[in-house]
Amino acid sequence: MTTLPKLTILSFLILFSIKVNAESNFDIIAELDSGPGNVTATDNGRVIMSLHQFYQPQYTVVEYKDNGLMPFPNRELADVDSKAALKLDSVLGIRSANGVVWMLDNGMRSGITPKLVGWDIKADKLHQVIMLPSPIAPSDTFVNDFAIDTKHNHIFISDPAGGDNAGLIIVNLKTGKARRALEGHQSVMPENVDLIIDKVPVQVKDKSGKLSRPHIGVNPITEDLNNEWVYFGPMHGLSLYRIKSEDLVNEKLSAKALASRVERYSDKPISDGITIDKDNNIYLGELAENAIGVISSNRKYRKLAQCPRLSWVDSFSFGANGKLYAVVNRLHQSSALNGGVLKAKSPFYLLQVNALAKGLPGR
Repeated sequence: MTTLPKLTILSFLILFSIKVNAESNFDIIAELDSGPGNVTATDNGRVIMSLHQFYQPQYTVVEYKDNGLMPFPNRELADVDSKAALKLDSVLGIRSANGVVWMLDNGMRSGITPKLVGWDIKADKLHQVIMLPSPIAPSDTFVNDFAIDTKHNHIFISDPAGGDNAGLIIVNLKTGKARRALEGHQSVMPENVDLIIDKVPVQVKDKSGKLSRPHIGVNPITEDLNNEWVYFGPMHGLSLYRIKSEDLVNEKLSAKALASRVERYSDKPISDGITIDKDNNIYLGELAENAIGVISSNRKYRKLAQCPRLSWVDSFSFGANGKLYAVVNRLHQSSALNGGVLKAKSPFYLLQVNALAKGLPGR
């Protein structure tokens, strides 16, 4: 009988153990028929997701409830206000805080003005609408993700826009006014790195049929639980940056002074949405490796889980009882990012990830 060398057997056991441990760091909560965009979870256990516009969903925001998806809110916004502009069109970014679910509608499917919409889930009514017209959101805007600062009563939005004009949008929730910041700064602009997943490059096709590999600017953004530091960086970029929130909200700082207060925080892989826990561990999806990773407080990056099922982990959110949720949407297989060919098929996933520490529900 032929036997394997001891070293080969040992190597196999080590590799098998690594694989099991990596896959055990997450659980699939639900298999979804529609591709999710971002996810948020409330302190009373509700899980609410945007559905990604690249898949042309019937509803742009849904709630995961009773093992299924139902439209959120439970009635059209147009029914509670006469302004037609309040109808949700293309929501991606979604976060919750203090009983309000905030939805960032980029308006791209219908070509309408982007807006922030806050829905009071306790009173089940419209809380606030903030329009984001040009030049705050330029013609090539793609307002994507955001962080809610409950201490300074602001929202910080990432806008990769066309690349060279990427920037952050600072929204004062008290006044409803918004302004653009750090446009064209190194910390928000994409780097010249391609995203290749399973040996296939992400590509977009223009109107003439020409294929190109997109490089996307600032996308991931989050804020620590003390509302002190805002962390952000380009999606196509290998650096994560941070700036103090008190500097972002300071309207008296010049553009040059604000830019001087940005600091490079750590290395990161090409990634989409991020979140943070109470120990300042920053969670992200390592898109090129079908993995979930973490940047620890020592500023070092490592993988937490790696599995073929982690095919474009797009967004994270903490919920009640320390639960960390994430979504998988295989966005690289959508027609928009696969050269015009739709390859992605259901099921998509809602995950629960084993966090290293507790976080803040909704963040």
